[in-house]
Amino acid sequence: MGKRRKGLKLLGKSENKLPAEPSAKTLETFENPSQRPYWIQFHSADFTSLCPITGQADFAEITIDYVPAQHCLETKSLKFYLASYRNEKAFNEKVTNRILDDLVRACRPREMLIKAEFALRGGIALTVTAKFPDPVE
Repeated sequence: MGKRRKGLKLLGKSENKLPAEPSAKTLETFENPSQRPYWIQFHSADFTSLCPITGQADFAEITIDYVPAQHCLETKSLKFYLASYRNEKAFNEKVTNRILDDLVRACRPREMLIKAEFALRGGIALTVTAKFPDPVE
């Protein structure tokens, strides 16, 4: 296995199955190829979790913006991680903040912003934005 794939378990393997539940252990990283600060953006238009009260699906578009430090998030592992929420019962606010916490733990970025735009439910749309590091008050 080449240096570029060292430690990556999901990339290049089609036989992998989605995790049954969200876990930061699903997330994989690789060494940041640049020393300069730069932004990376991921956008997932098909995120799903479940309402903890009704069990109904909550659909969202998730945007992840971050400035990597020493490590970058590997895209396929992020896809698997986000997909693992489809059976997870939690309020939208908790889901968004958990995603931020898990991604920060995995890659320790300089900065990260998670924006979760949840679809209309009962005529109301909800957007949750979480930021690392925590804003100074």
